[in-house]
Amino acid sequence: MTAFKSDISNQEFPITDRISGKSVRQPILDYIQKENPDFTTDKYLSISELNFFREKYISDYLIKEVGELTELEKTVLTSVTSKTTLTDKIDGEEDTLLTKGQKIADHVASFGGSWKFIIGFGVFILFWIVLNVFWLMNRSFDPYPFILLNLILSCLAAIQAPVIMMSQNRQEDKDRKRSKNDYMVNLKSELEIRLLHEKIDHLIMHQQQELLEIQKVQIGMMNDIINLVGKK
Repeated sequence: MTAFKSDISNQEFPITDRISGKSVRQPILDYIQKENPDFTTDKYLSISELNFFREKYISDYLIKEVGELTELEKTVLTSVTSKTTLTDKIDGEEDTLLTKGQKIADHVASFGGSWKFIIGFGVFILFWIVLNVFWLMNRSFDPYPFILLNLILSCLAAIQAPVIMMSQNRQEDKDRKRSKNDYMVNLKSELEIRLLHEKIDHLIMHQQQELLEIQKVQIGMMNDIINLVGKK
């Protein structure tokens, strides 16, 4: 297979990977020339080297726009450069094991906010009142105004409220993680779209140059034909 030597790294690459400096968009070319001042439009580099400079250009652009990169943004950039997906990392974070306390809190919050709890507790209160007012009458253990029942309700509320709050706090943590994951996915999508624009622009410029070369060849052939006809 025919190879060429890159003017940036002096390494050999397949001739099919050769990219002319003329076909590189000006912002990327300026960025390449910052690190390689000797690189001009009449020199060549490989497609992998061009992609490397594209990714560095986008990384520097992101730093310039948002300042110091956070861990989330570094993770996104790593995913872009390594050609990996973020869904594996996101799914891995969601699959963390819950402690027994968290499971109990979730069950209490789920049951305490359901119609089963409301109906069941309503039936219990009604049974308590009927038992003490009508059935036991003067021998009731909790006569009107049901002080013992009020004490039970107060204790239940005092215990149930913190447990439900624990479940809500954990749900807020999950929502916060989901919002971070959404931000990471959206940021990666934006960077991928920028890279895609760069590649499409490069293809368009490369095709335009090929068309110009074909036109030059055709014009040369037409001139040769005209000269031959003129000689006859």
